[in-house]
Amino acid sequence: MTLVSLISYVDRNTLALLAPTILKDIHLTDRQYGFAISAFSIAYMLGNPVWGRLLDRFGLRLGMTVAFALWTLASVSHAFVRGLAALVAARTMLGFGEGATFPAALRTVTQTLPVERRLRGVAVAYSGGSLGAVITPILITPIALRYGWRGAFWFTGFAGLAWLGWWLWMSRRAEIRQAPAAAAGAPAAAASAAIRLSDPRIWSFALLYALGGAPLGFVLYGASLYLSQALGRTQSQIGWALWIPPLGWEIGYFFWGWTIDRFAAHGESLGGMRRLVVLLLLLGLPLGATARLHSAGPALLVMFLAMFVAGGQLMASMAYATRIYSPRNYGFLAGLGAGAWSLLVALAMPVFGGLFDQHRYQAAFLLAAALPVAGSLAWQALNRRRS
Repeated sequence: MTLVSLISYVDRNTLALLAPTILKDIHLTDRQYGFAISAFSIAYMLGNPVWGRLLDRFGLRLGMTVAFALWTLASVSHAFVRGLAALVAARTMLGFGEGATFPAALRTVTQTLPVERRLRGVAVAYSGGSLGAVITPILITPIALRYGWRGAFWFTGFAGLAWLGWWLWMSRRAEIRQAPAAAAGAPAAAASAAIRLSDPRIWSFALLYALGGAPLGFVLYGASLYLSQALGRTQSQIGWALWIPPLGWEIGYFFWGWTIDRFAAHGESLGGMRRLVVLLLLLGLPLGATARLHSAGPALLVMFLAMFVAGGQLMASMAYATRIYSPRNYGFLAGLGAGAWSLLVALAMPVFGGLFDQHRYQAAFLLAAALPVAGSLAWQALNRRRS
C-alpha cells in the first residue's frame, strides 16, 4: 500500500512538475491548467467513496486490481495529449482510478494490524504519497530532459504495470484475499456502526481533513509555477529543488502519528486533540508570508514547513475519525476524507490559477494559509459540546 500511494503521487505530480513545459507546448494558460487539476480533483472526490464502498464489499484483491489497471492506462494516456480537452479527459480518468488509494490503505491496515498499531500503519501506508512527491522531481526530471515530457508519462505507465504484476502475486495472502469483515478488537470508542450524514462529527472530520490539507494541494500543484513565474527558475532548476517541500509532508506523517499516539491517546483524548489542532494551526501560518521572500531557498523552506504541518492535520483527522466509527466502514471513511480534500482542491485550484495569472502571489499564499484556520475553527465548533 505504501507503493500504491507512492506511484499514485508520482503519476499525479508528474504533470505538476512539468507544468511550465507542458503548458507552453500545448498552449494553455494557468487558469486552464487549474481547470485540468479540478477535473482530476472532482473525479478523485467521486472515486474515493465509491472505491471505499467497493473495497469494503468486494475486497482488496479484486478492487485494487481493477482500480490500478484503470489509472495506469490513464497515466499513459497523458503522453497523447494535444490540448485542453484531452488533458481534462486524461486527468478525469486518472483521478477516478486513484480514488482507491487511501481507502485501500486503511482497509489493509484494518485487516492486517492490531488496534494499537493501526495509526502507525496508516502513517506507513499513507506516507508513500508524500514520498512519491519527494522523489518525483528526482526521478522524472532526468527522464523528461532526455525523452521529453511525453516520455515521462510512458515511464509512469510502465511503473504501474510492474506494480500490478507484483500485486497479483502478493495479494494471494489470506488476509488480503478474504472477504472484508468487521475487524476484531475494535476500540470501545468506535461505537458507531454506521456513518450518518446527520452526525456533525462526520462533517467536522471532513472539514478538518479537507481544509487542513489544503496547503498540500496548493504546494503540489502551484509550487513549480510560482518558482518559474515569480522567481525565474528554469524547469531543470525546479526539478532538482522541488523535492524539498514534500519531504516535510513525509516527515510530518511519522512525527505527528507518534505525537498523537503519545499525547492524545491514539486520538481518544478530545482535549489532547484540541491542543494539537491549535498547535498545527499556529505552525501553518508562515505560509501566508511566502510571497514576501524573494529567493527560492527560503520559499522552499516555508513550503516544507507548510507540508509538514498539513501531514499532521491529516493524521489528526484520521485519528479522530477512526476512534468514532466502526472498522467495517474504514474504507468509506478514508474515501470520504480524501474525497472532501479533493473537492476543496477542485474548487480552489482555478482560483489559485487565476491569482497566478494576475501575478497576485501574495493573495494566493494568504488564502492557502487561511484555509486550515477555517478547518480548525469548524472542527472545534462542531465538537464544542463533547467532553
